[in-house]
Parts: sequence; structure tokens; C-alpha cells
Amino acid sequence: MKNRIHAVGMGMGRADLSQRHLEVIENADFLVGTERHLNWFADHRAKKRKIDSPMSGVLADIETFVQSGTVAVLASGDPLFYGIGTTLIRHFGGDAVTVYPNISSMAAAFSRINRSWQEAAAVSLHARDGRHALFRALAAAKPAFVLTDPENSPDRVAQMVVQDFSNDVDIWVAERMGSKDECIHNPDIRHAVRQTWRTPNVVILDPKAAPRPGPGLFFGLPEDSYAHKQGMITKAEIRAVVFSKLCPRPGDVFWDLGAASGSVAIEAAFFVSAGRIYAVEKNPNRAADIRTNAEKFAPNRVEVVEDDIFAAIQDLPDPNRIFVGGGGKDIGEILTRACPRLASGGRIVINVVVLENLGTCLSVLKHLGFAAEVVQVQISRSSQMAAGMRMAAHNPVFVVTGEKP
Repeated sequence: MKNRIHAVGMGMGRADLSQRHLEVIENADFLVGTERHLNWFADHRAKKRKIDSPMSGVLADIETFVQSGTVAVLASGDPLFYGIGTTLIRHFGGDAVTVYPNISSMAAAFSRINRSWQEAAAVSLHARDGRHALFRALAAAKPAFVLTDPENSPDRVAQMVVQDFSNDVDIWVAERMGSKDECIHNPDIRHAVRQTWRTPNVVILDPKAAPRPGPGLFFGLPEDSYAHKQGMITKAEIRAVVFSKLCPRPGDVFWDLGAASGSVAIEAAFFVSAGRIYAVEKNPNRAADIRTNAEKFAPNRVEVVEDDIFAAIQDLPDPNRIFVGGGGKDIGEILTRACPRLASGGRIVINVVVLENLGTCLSVLKHLGFAAEVVQVQISRSSQMAAGMRMAAHNPVFVVTGEKP
């Protein structure tokens, strides 16, 4: 069967076929492709097989064909870009398949808008749930190319972005690329939600760059730099340990649950240079403090969610990092609901002062299959007395880290 199956990329249209592509097709004994591609070679002597569902039937017929001749599988765009080429190699083995690449829909779409795509993320919503991958791509503040399908059409993609991410994203919709009636649209993303789009189509999304933190922000700000009430703030030294365990990265979606003063969420802007930061706090007075602090140190970087933690867990975009500064008697339920929302490889850090809650945290993390670690941190700060300086101890804090497999 060696090299008897040829996956031929058809590009965006027949004009994209090189002489080499045409020779491979001309010499094939069997042609397998969509009705559109097979119609391009209606006069070809080869036996033709339309690609349809189930795919297992198509693969079975190809397996029969190769016993008596060579097969050219006509693939849209580039066979190895979310295409049938990968399926053929997986099924028949790499030695049996030769791939002839062509212009992918991603390369073609970016060429239509004269933009570089070397840093863009590719996300497929074609017959799969790529919502989380889409939001991770947008959180990185880089362009995202989206493969659509009838259910996840451009209006639906735009609706996802507006509802769960931001209005501050440019959108392009490329309709029927390679056809005579090809059209490229660049509407306001809120208008794209209300439009009907011709198929086939693809989408490019380009989020605006996140604003930088304010000049007054530095890592480990003293507590008196922040507006806060009744000592409801994570100590500067504890914040240092928390961030060393969270390992936040540019592009992360970051949750601070029970944010109090918002010190952790605000200083996360130092690390999450492009991404989304949510500070969840249901107490109106504390939420007002977070807004004041965010406006001072990280304007337009922290989204304050004045709501119950459980409601926020249900509604917010999936996170890569979660910090829980408290939780009290509800800590077990908070972790049970929040941890499944974490992206694979994501981290959650919980600050605990009550021993019973420490046990609860470890039990829940173990039940969910998370790798867990506990660090006890007890700081002492110098305090001036009449006779000299002494060290004043603060209550110990257990910093619990959980990492999702």
C-alpha cells in the first residue's frame, strides 16, 4: 500500500492547483472528494467516490480501492490543517499516504485582510466544542482564526465573544473564499451577532491589547496602599508566596474569589500582561474598595464582579488560575464547583487559617484528582518599642496549591 494514497490540497479554488497537484490527480485511478471537488474533474476517467457520513464507510472504500490502483483524495484547503490528511495517516499509516499541501483557509483568510498570521491561534468549532480554546486564544491578546460550521456560524461566534469575553474585539468574516461570489466582511462585532452568513465561511478575531498597569503598581504593595476594611487584605509577604504557587502567565484568565480589597487580583495584572482578571466580591463596600484600588493601580485591567461566588463560578469564562482568599464554611463547595472549571494544567491556590478548612481543601482536591501541596507561612514584622525594635508575629497561613492534571 506504500504511497498509494495521495491527499491533494485543493486550496481555495481550482486556480490554486499547481502542475504537480494536477499530475497527481490525472494519474489517479480513484478520486475521493466532496461533490464540489469531484465536479471539477467530471471528465476524469477515474472511479469517483463522494465523501459523506459516516467517515468509516469512506475509509473502507479507500482501503478497497488501493488494492487495485492509486487513490487521490481531494481535500479542501490544506489536507493537514484540520483536514482529512490527518485522518488518512492515522488510519492507513504514514508510509501509505503522500500529502500535497496547498493554501489553507487560515493563510487565505489572513491574506485577504493583509495581516500576518504567524502569531495567530487556530481554533476549530467545526463539529467540536472549541469554546474554551477560543477564549484562551483571545485572552492572549493575539489574533484567532476560527473554523466554523452551521451550528457555530459567525453570528454565533460573535455572540459567544460579546457575551462571555468582550465587545472590544475586531471581527472579519470570510464567505465562500475562492468562489466568484467571495466576500470579506469587517462589521462591528455586535452587528455580526444579528447577521446571516453564507457558507462556507471562516472567522478572524483580533482582540485589542490589554492596557498596562498604572505606574504606581509594584509587586508586594504594603497593605496601607490599598483601601480595605477590618484587615480584609492578604498580607504583602503572603501575596509573594501565593504568586509563586499560582505561576500566572500572560494570556491567563484569572479568578480572585472572595477578593476583599482586590490586592491579589490587582497585582495579578503584573503577570497577566494580556488576559482577563476577575475579582469576585459580594459585599458592596468591599467591591467599592476593589474598584477604587483597581482604578488607582490597574485601570481597565480588573473586572469587578459584585456577586455571590457560586453565581460567578457558573457565569465567568473558564480560568487558568484561581485564587481563593477565604470561603469560610463554604470552602469545600467553592472548590467542588470551581476546580472543574479550571483549564487542564491550571492551578488553584487557597489561603486557609482554620485547621478544619485545611482538611476540607485537601480532601476535595484529592477527590478531584488534583496534585496538592501545603505551605505554612508565618511572618513576623519589626515593631518599634521604647527600648528598641521587636518582632511582632502574625497568624500563620496555610497556602494550599492544587494543580489540575
